[in-house]
Amino acid sequence: MTNRNLAAHVLRTLAAAQTKGQPVTLMTLTDKLKVRRADIREVIVALHHRGLVDARTMRLSLEGFAIGTALRGKKLPALRVLVRVPARLVAA
Repeated sequence: MTNRNLAAHVLRTLAAAQTKGQPVTLMTLTDKLKVRRADIREVIVALHHRGLVDARTMRLSLEGFAIGTALRGKKLPALRVLVRVPARLVAA
C-alpha cells in the first residue's frame, strides 16, 4: 500500500460521505478502509497541506471534492496485496 493509493481511497470515501451529509471521523475512515489509524492520519495531513481536506473538520475542499467525486466508479489500486503461500511451505 502506498500513500498515493490510500489518498485516492480516502478522497473517494470522503466525497461519498460528504454527498450524503454523513459526518466522517478518523475512526470512520479506519473502519471503512481497514487501514491503520496512523496511515490514515498521515494521508489526511498530506491532503490537508495540499488544500484538499480540512483536517479539523474532515471535510473536502472544492478541489478535493471534485477529485473524490471523479474517482467514484473508478477501479482503484488495492490497498493490500494478497500473497499466497504454497501449502508445502505452510506444512513444513
